[in-house]
Amino acid sequence: MNTGPKIPPIVLWLVSLALPAVLVIVWLRSAQAELNAAPESTQDVAVASMTDDDYCTADLKRVLRRVAGACGLLAGAGRGCQPSDAKTVAQMNDADFNALFGPMKDRTQIIQFDADDTTLDEVGRKAVEQAWATQGGASFFFVVSRASPDGNKDHNLELSKERAETVMKYITAQDPELEKQIGLLYLGEEYAQLSEEFCGWQRSRKDDECTTKDINRSAFVAWIDCAI
Repeated sequence: MNTGPKIPPIVLWLVSLALPAVLVIVWLRSAQAELNAAPESTQDVAVASMTDDDYCTADLKRVLRRVAGACGLLAGAGRGCQPSDAKTVAQMNDADFNALFGPMKDRTQIIQFDADDTTLDEVGRKAVEQAWATQGGASFFFVVSRASPDGNKDHNLELSKERAETVMKYITAQDPELEKQIGLLYLGEEYAQLSEEFCGWQRSRKDDECTTKDINRSAFVAWIDCAI
């Protein structure tokens, strides 16, 4: 019994050819949707370099990518960033930003300065040299400078900027091209003040008394060799 029009064989043949392609497209779109929905940290772990040290967490690398880009390191410009940049690119509160660098305690030198001063003293120069000498295979040298919350906010921002630049000038005195490897992040008193806990880190004035004001009159320096 004829229940309807017959489907021409050519049509059935075309459908049989198209069906596998349609299924592949649907599968690919589904897979891409799952990848896009995955947390960024999961994707970072999947592509992490085998040479990354334990401190190179997905969160740290995400912040480093933002900071390195904003501070010109990825373009080899080596310019500085100020607190507004730090807040924008780090997208973390003050405490979280400082805690992020906790695993780097043994890799970092804190260069201390006198109140309202940007002079790099002898122990400060030695600490910078010690930090610089640990480069290994790293590409980025970070200088994160601060000021204690005394006096005018704008003056303290300028003070922390000059402290970072003092460290950079000391390093680049022999070779100006090294500036392209140095990222300056000057925070003034506005962002990520250090707690007294950081007095226990490697610091240039390790034999001196250390308060929160002392530790924030400083520049935090370290090579970072995470694959970002």
